[in-house]
Amino acid sequence: MSPQLIVLLLALLLGLQPVTTDLYLPALPAITQGFGAGMGQAQLTLTALLLAFGLSQLVWGPLSDRFGRRPILLVGMGAYTLASIACALAPDMAWLIAGRTVQGVAMGAAVMAARAVVRDLYQPLQGATVMSQGLTGLGIIACACAPLGGMLTDTLGWRYALLALAVFGAATWALLLWRFEESLARPDPHALRAGPLLRANLEILRNPVFLTWCALSAGSYLGLFTFLASSSFVFVTFMGYSKTAYGFLMLSMSLSYIVGTFWCRWMLRRTSVHRTVGMAAALTITGGVSMAVLAYAGQGQDWYGAWAVMVPMYIFMMGHGVHQPCGQSGAVAPFPHRAGTASALNGFLMMLGAFFMGAWLGSHMDQPVLALAHGLLLWALVITAVAWTAVQRHGKPAAVLAQPR
Repeated sequence: MSPQLIVLLLALLLGLQPVTTDLYLPALPAITQGFGAGMGQAQLTLTALLLAFGLSQLVWGPLSDRFGRRPILLVGMGAYTLASIACALAPDMAWLIAGRTVQGVAMGAAVMAARAVVRDLYQPLQGATVMSQGLTGLGIIACACAPLGGMLTDTLGWRYALLALAVFGAATWALLLWRFEESLARPDPHALRAGPLLRANLEILRNPVFLTWCALSAGSYLGLFTFLASSSFVFVTFMGYSKTAYGFLMLSMSLSYIVGTFWCRWMLRRTSVHRTVGMAAALTITGGVSMAVLAYAGQGQDWYGAWAVMVPMYIFMMGHGVHQPCGQSGAVAPFPHRAGTASALNGFLMMLGAFFMGAWLGSHMDQPVLALAHGLLLWALVITAVAWTAVQRHGKPAAVLAQPR
């Protein structure tokens, strides 16, 4: 496969996350009103998706180490397409939650395998660069998702927004069938045995390099998730913006993330991974603190508006554009022969955190701006602490390469 094809496939597979969430978010208030559901049920359509996404990776990872990435990707994307059609036809909220859960299970196969493919084909430093290129593609996809979701919901209704997920899934499945070649050179015949699988998971979970990069990527994702899970209620319900306007606000956020991924690659060509992450953490903490300060200063004030939320988020997302490619590639770097299992554990821990964060947000949506500000500040502090301490100890290339194979 050419490098360009690999980056395109990475962008589509990793982009499945923003497609499944960002395109759906503008429709969430309309779905909630249409089914006469409460905010707790609305949040469950996200948290159930993410919990299924995380748990399923624990199964998909060892399966991909045993049978290869290609069959897992084809099965996962086929199931995702069918689940998306079911969501678009949902007669009630319970059906929609069930469909979103199946979507999460299928999405786990795609995203887990994408991260594993990078480790199959590249060494750690080059893998961070390739992952950054793929995540730039993810950002471009995310730019289109929220405006498209808003316009489809405003003009045709929320069911058409959900049907767009099925179109994306079917197109990605067709490209995989046509062009993707197996990337795993030597499948592990023992990958599904209970004893070796348990030992492999324990070895990965005890590895300080894995724990360091997993904490960084998970904290960065949870900061973004806090925004995604609360932003439609902040802008549409609380501030009164239209769904289309909300979609374009989300587009602008994705543009700042794309800038961050370009800056990541520029920095990686000039300095080390751990120094790049340390500098990006300065942006992260600036975004988190400024969001909280403006949220408290702007209560009841006429000057407070979308800019007070979005400017801090732009700063945070530039740091996110560094932390995600470095964190995701770094977490699987010490395990070239167990990349699927390591990728699965990384994804599971991310989504487990998102499940609990979503549950917390669901109970604090009476003040959505403060809920967003508190959540973003929390994860900004976590990311910065990890980037300035553990990454500087365990994130250096020599530490990664010294780990057992």
